[in-house]
Amino acid sequence: MHKVLVVDDDKVLQQSVKQALEYHHFKVDVADNGKEAVGAVYREKYDLVVMDVNMPEMDGLEALTEIKKHDSSIIVLILTAYSNVSDAVRAVKEGAFNYLEKPITTENLVALIKRALKARSMVETTAFSAPTLSLGSDGDDKFVGESNSMQKVFDVISKLAKVNTPVLIRGESGTGKELVAKAIHYNGPRKDNKFVAVNCGAISENLIESELFGHEKGAFTGADARKIGKFQYADGGTLFLDEIGDISPQMQVKLLRVLQERKFTPVGSNREITTDVRIIAASHQPFEDMIKDGRFREDLFYRLNVLPVYLPPLRDRKTDIPHLINYYVNYFNNIHGLEVKGAAPDALQAMQNYAWPGNIRELRNTVEHSFIMESSDQITLGSLPPKITNQEHVETTDTQDTIIDFKGIKDSVLDRDKSETPGDEYQFSFATKEGDQIKLDFQRAKDQFEEEFIVQALKLNSGKINQTALNANIPKKTLLRKIEKYEINPKDFY
Repeated sequence: MHKVLVVDDDKVLQQSVKQALEYHHFKVDVADNGKEAVGAVYREKYDLVVMDVNMPEMDGLEALTEIKKHDSSIIVLILTAYSNVSDAVRAVKEGAFNYLEKPITTENLVALIKRALKARSMVETTAFSAPTLSLGSDGDDKFVGESNSMQKVFDVISKLAKVNTPVLIRGESGTGKELVAKAIHYNGPRKDNKFVAVNCGAISENLIESELFGHEKGAFTGADARKIGKFQYADGGTLFLDEIGDISPQMQVKLLRVLQERKFTPVGSNREITTDVRIIAASHQPFEDMIKDGRFREDLFYRLNVLPVYLPPLRDRKTDIPHLINYYVNYFNNIHGLEVKGAAPDALQAMQNYAWPGNIRELRNTVEHSFIMESSDQITLGSLPPKITNQEHVETTDTQDTIIDFKGIKDSVLDRDKSETPGDEYQFSFATKEGDQIKLDFQRAKDQFEEEFIVQALKLNSGKINQTALNANIPKKTLLRKIEKYEINPKDFY
């Protein structure tokens, strides 16, 4: 039960708010002015303070400052008369969550309180009661961490939530970059506006400009109607550009202009559109190397990298693994209606010894895999994928992981030549010859390897997305993104 302190020198309003909140199952205390409120906060632990601005002895703005000094996790909502709205706006800038104009209604107050509590639950810093970052509109994702490295991340998130500066989130795939972006948005000044996510790596180069900036009717073949781009759609809110390292140098120039001038021009248009969007970008790419190679603009990097967020891989925060396992065990118990009690000691040890190249996303998939395979009330070694238990030789049965020939895929990419495979659907040409010089293209080879790996995995799993993601140890979201990127049709493998 959440505990609320109602602060107002108007006894009638004070009691009216108290009764309304008690009806909605909040535990409520009252105070007559700011001085009493500060004293109450020092004596008791409150989740939320609902406070008037104009009060004797100490007004709401002074009390807000003292309350936040004592405990920054306390949510403060300001009640104000129409004539004092400017004071309420100032209070929001100084740390209040939001304000309501009098006369207030129970419906609006309760709705605002619930929204504030939900936002707070998204990011719990070291000043909060528990180190948990909870995200997603459906509430099924959490960022759990008690390690020092995660505490530093939570602290940076709390700072970034208070400002509007661009943000660059860096970390390996599966570390939760989009979750952090949501936490920054939903705890910041733009929380009531849209959060729009775009995966730059999943959109072809010739469509990314239209996706971001929109286009006019007839701007190019297939443009049958005007389209609003994501910058315009997210106006007033946050635009999350995932895998920004994948965009072309030409798009980098256009994106830099939007960041500098807050203006853009839709494809095929002569009109400029002004935008008010906060940019949060993310990538696993090594930007320093990309800048040296000329693949990423240095000025754009520094424009985004004002206060970077570095997400550590799971192998560097192994003390968090038991907490993550317990969280996902509880989550899948609720989903599947089971009562699994956690991981057996030897299974837990195996998971702590594993390197987790897929990070938190892979751990979640592993726990779900164990729920499917397990017949007891604990996750045991037998229900874990062989790669985690170091079982090198596994017979292939209907209930075990499909074994994929990594070497065969590697050889096909490295050794195949166009002249040797006429008519073959997948032809590899990552090396070119100029005179006596052979030039290699790592990115092209990587893309070709990924494409054939996904094709082989889909073939082995009859084109079934969920089964492919599980057996090939590739997160479903990544699999779908790569299928779209390489224009692969899973139905071809049914």
